[in-house]
Amino acid sequence: MEMKELVESIVREIVGSLQQAEAERRPKTKVLYVFGDGTAHEAYSDHWITLHNGGVGHDLMFLDGETSAWLGKHRIESGGPGKVIAVDEFAPAPLEVPLEYAGIVIPEIDLDNMGRATLGIRGTVLSDVIFSALVTGKPVLIGADGPGLKRADRRTLKTLTLPKPYQNLFDYYKQELTMYGAQFGLRAELAEIAVGLWGRRDASAAAEEGNATAKAARTAGAADRFEGRLVSADWVKQRLKDPAFTRLTIGPGTLVSPLAKDLLKEKRIAVHYADEG
Repeated sequence: MEMKELVESIVREIVGSLQQAEAERRPKTKVLYVFGDGTAHEAYSDHWITLHNGGVGHDLMFLDGETSAWLGKHRIESGGPGKVIAVDEFAPAPLEVPLEYAGIVIPEIDLDNMGRATLGIRGTVLSDVIFSALVTGKPVLIGADGPGLKRADRRTLKTLTLPKPYQNLFDYYKQELTMYGAQFGLRAELAEIAVGLWGRRDASAAAEEGNATAKAARTAGAADRFEGRLVSADWVKQRLKDPAFTRLTIGPGTLVSPLAKDLLKEKRIAVHYADEG
């Protein structure tokens, strides 16, 4: 192996290790929290800590009226009756939003959008998002102890709860929407429910992937003899998943990268050259 190829291989190995470390730090799944306005999220700051500790990322979407919302710098708009041109041509449609997330979390939902979602009536951003998520099999978590009134309606009407008849209708919609796949929980516990759904699923998937990789490594390199020209850190990491890997035999022309050498030394793996016995 020429010096240029050796340097290139080592650089690729270092860059790959850095990218892998960055990917491991980044949450594998992400959920979308939907709020009625730009200040409603302030009461849920503890949720972000719970999600972070559980390995679940999150984005926030703020509704701006019934037919528009803000997701980052993009204005999401629902294609209501007669609406053809969107203000933000680069923003996804409400139906496309759930496709980028593992699930949707809605701490508060009002009677109007609850009814629309239950009856399959689209036309608002929230009803479109719920419809899309349920159709594609994405979990939807909704606060069960919400008042059923928008924050703006509560301020205007000077009331905090629905009257009994409307509350009964709200509860009926809740039961119906549960049949369609939505899940309800206390608003204070939605983050814990999300971690239980997606955090545990990621851990199981990672464990299965690790077992499969270890099995493949045992099958591919059971002889503990390296026949290539460069022993990389990635190859050593794969072999270390096999508890029987305690000795490595390499040929006289084989090179060991610095990262691989440090890893072998750290794990106390004996390295022997074929011409030494």
